[in-house]
Amino acid sequence: MQQGLLKTHSPPPSSRSGWSPDREGALSTAGARGAWHGEDYVASLQDGRELWYDGERVDVTRHPAFAGALRTLAGLYDAQHAAPTREQMLWRSPEHEHPVSYSYLAPRTTEDLNRKWRNSHLWMERSHGQLARVPDFMANVVVGLYDFRGELAKVDPRFGENAERYYLYCREHDLALTHALGDPQIDRSSSPVEHPEYALRVVERRPDGIVVHGAKQLATLAPYCHEALIYLSPAFYARAKPEYVAWFAVPIATKGLKLLCRESHGESLNHFDHAFSSRFDEQDAMLFFDHVFVPMNRVFLLEDTATAARGFHEVNKWSLYAGQIRFYHRLRTFLGVASLVARAIGVSQFREIASKLGELTSYVELVRLGLVAMNAEPQPTVGGLIAPGSTLALDAFAAQISSRITDILRVIGGSGIVMQPSQRDLENPELRPYLEQYMKGKDVGVDFKARLFRLAFELVGDRFGLRQELYEYWNRGDVVRTHMALYENYFDRAACEAKVKELLS
Repeated sequence: MQQGLLKTHSPPPSSRSGWSPDREGALSTAGARGAWHGEDYVASLQDGRELWYDGERVDVTRHPAFAGALRTLAGLYDAQHAAPTREQMLWRSPEHEHPVSYSYLAPRTTEDLNRKWRNSHLWMERSHGQLARVPDFMANVVVGLYDFRGELAKVDPRFGENAERYYLYCREHDLALTHALGDPQIDRSSSPVEHPEYALRVVERRPDGIVVHGAKQLATLAPYCHEALIYLSPAFYARAKPEYVAWFAVPIATKGLKLLCRESHGESLNHFDHAFSSRFDEQDAMLFFDHVFVPMNRVFLLEDTATAARGFHEVNKWSLYAGQIRFYHRLRTFLGVASLVARAIGVSQFREIASKLGELTSYVELVRLGLVAMNAEPQPTVGGLIAPGSTLALDAFAAQISSRITDILRVIGGSGIVMQPSQRDLENPELRPYLEQYMKGKDVGVDFKARLFRLAFELVGDRFGLRQELYEYWNRGDVVRTHMALYENYFDRAACEAKVKELLS
């Protein structure tokens, strides 16, 4: 791997203005330019995709509802090329001369893993843990798909070949992906066998591909992505009919694929009053497949429930760890805001408040230690790579404390989280003396306090923060199922039982 490392004087990739989505399934890396720059990334989204927002078909690069997160993502792509961190985020493609993202590195050594995670930390730190589907996450799912290629080949040799080619295609073109795993939330008491229209299914198999019809949810970041990777979550892979088991990838700009976006949480908001939502509203979308043709080169699995069940856990070994890195930085953001809020109103030394700050600190440190421990116990994988230890315990833990961390910040901030002046209030000369007198903080001016408490409100009080909290609870799957899997797969359970039996005897 060493020969693939970049030097800081390496030239940047050339313009990507000629890039277009691969609708025919060629998956060619010819002409690939590697890691994006922000401007070219934005231009690449002007691909004719069918994106719907508030009853209208829109252009993601032009509509104000998408502008804030788009600027943020473009900035993150540009940051890959910045001199201080370039060598930590990019490496030399072994197939071409251009730089590619460490997000797409398939790790074979512990040093490879460490390089991957340094890169992930930079993505997550720069987005303050607020972008749950930052492109680094899905890149790691594609690494998992590549690792699982041998098992897919046992079902059909073409599936294994497709997985490998798709990994190389995504890596060399630095594609941003979303995924959609679940069925539409219509009637969970019934099954797709009773109501075929409730779920995405294969309606036609052809020598050159498949035709799928139905819908999938919930595709986070989808409007900003180049492609969607479709597979099944643990709640849905046990299908009674084989036509519902399908893994494949499609460009967002595919004929018959429609994206319906939820209401924006950041449209037309200024950075002063809405520092988070104006930058990090990553969007969520429903995907409607209206008899969409998927070329066979883009199909990775069909009709095999057992492989789908086993594969879900295999392909997510790296992405779930990257997700915990993101959660760690989200916790750090909460701790930073809560600590500053407590200091700004002079309550940081109050016993009850100090206890809550300590509790929040314990969560930060527990996740950090968990990350260190999982990475210190790398495991060989089915595809010959190495992956960190299981994230199941931290996955359950994150869901358990998702609402608790918001409760802590609400209690510390109190009513001040609700009542703060706006930027225009602060700029009004008639109001300004009153604001400086009555709305300042302890050793901080009114401007800083207003921005800080508005930041706190976005985390715990408005629709952006509430969406983030809801997402934090559900994005790793059903918490009950996670607990069950953790117990059933715990490596030392038998030893725990044996010690108790020894005591009883």
